[in-house]
Amino acid sequence: MEGDHIKINKWLLPFSWLYGLVVGLRNELFELNILKTRRFDIPVISVGNITVGGSGKTPHVEYLVRLLKDKMKVAVLSRGYKRKSHGYVLANEDTPMREIGDEPYQMKTKFPDIRVAVDKKRCEGIDRLTSDEETKDTDVILLDDAFQHRYVQPGINILLVDYHRLIIYDKLLPAGRLREPLSGKHRADIVIITKCPKSLNPIDYRVLSKAMELYPFQQLYFTTLEYCDLEPIFNKGKNIPLTEIRGKNILLLAGIASPKQLELDLNSFTGNNALTILSFPDHHAFTAKDINRINETFANMDEPKLIVTTEKDQARLIDVERLSDEVKENIYALPIKVRFMLDKEETFNQKIISYVRKNSRNSILAKREDDHKSKDSHHSGHRPRTISFRDN
Repeated sequence: MEGDHIKINKWLLPFSWLYGLVVGLRNELFELNILKTRRFDIPVISVGNITVGGSGKTPHVEYLVRLLKDKMKVAVLSRGYKRKSHGYVLANEDTPMREIGDEPYQMKTKFPDIRVAVDKKRCEGIDRLTSDEETKDTDVILLDDAFQHRYVQPGINILLVDYHRLIIYDKLLPAGRLREPLSGKHRADIVIITKCPKSLNPIDYRVLSKAMELYPFQQLYFTTLEYCDLEPIFNKGKNIPLTEIRGKNILLLAGIASPKQLELDLNSFTGNNALTILSFPDHHAFTAKDINRINETFANMDEPKLIVTTEKDQARLIDVERLSDEVKENIYALPIKVRFMLDKEETFNQKIISYVRKNSRNSILAKREDDHKSKDSHHSGHRPRTISFRDN
C-alpha cells in the first residue's frame, strides 16, 4: 500500500524534534515578515516537495514546459544541485553538465529553445532572467525544487507527494525524510500525488484525498508515469518500444532517489525474474569503481540483454570514462512523462494557462493603468481588484 516504503528510524526522533524547532522558527520568521519574501511582476510557478529525495519534480516541470513553451517564452530556474560552478549561469547548447547540474542539463538538452538558468539565490536568478538583455522578454519562470525557498513568493506553489512515501506517514529528518513539518503542505496552491499505480480504484482516491487533510482552496491531483520508447545513449541505433523487451534480461541502472515505481513498472514489461537492479544515490557521481561494477554486472548476465537507465543518469553517464564497448552498445535511456488521472489534465492545464495569462507583465501594466483610472474616478463607485491564483 501507499505507506509501505517508509522507514522511520525511531531512535533518531529526539533529533527530529530539535530539527523541527529550527525549521519551525524559520517558517515563523517568514510568517511574521521578519525574513522577507519577494513577489515579482512576472508569473512564477514553483514545483517542489517537503521530502528529501525524488518525487518526480523534473517530469512535472517538463510537463509545464510542454504545456507553455509554444504559447510563450519559458524559463526554468534551478539551484543546479552538485554543479561545479557558482552564482548565476544561463545555459546554452554547449554548456556542460558539470556547470549546471544533471536535471537542468537534461531539460536544456530536451528543450533547447527554452531558457534554463541556475542560481542558488533564486531572487537574484529571477532578477537576472527579467533584466538581462537576452532573457528579459521571458513570460513565465518555472522554479525547480523551490518549495522551501521562501524568499520568493510564487504565484502558484505546486507541492509534489510521492505515492510510495506519503508525507502523512513520514517524520522529520533525520528519523524520516521530511524537510519541514507536515503543516508546511498548507502553503501549496496545488498538491499532486505522483507515481501512482495505474490500478488505483475510486475508493483509493477518496481515502487519499481525505487523509491529506487539505484546505478548501487547495486543489488535489493524481499523476502516474508514462514511458516512452527506449533511446540509445551512445550508439546510433533505433529506439526500442518497451513492448519488445519481454524475454530479455534487463539491467536497471538507477541513480535516483525513489526508483520503486520504475522497478514495478519495468517488471510488468519484462516479467518478474528478468530485472537486475544496480541502484545508486540521487545525483550520484559515478566513480571508477562504479563503472567497473556496471561493466562486470552486465558482462555476467545471460543473453539476450540490455541496460535501461533514466534520463537523469544519462546526463551523468554520457561523459564518464571506461564504460565497456558492450555496455555502450546496449545502454538505453527511458524517457518518462506524467499523465493526470481521473481525467483532470484539462482542468489542471487551464488553471496554469489562466494564471500565466492573467499575470503576464502586459496584463499587469494594463491593470495598473486601470487602477490609476479607477483612482481618478473613485466617485463612480468602482474599486480595483487584485487577481491571484486563488481567485481563479
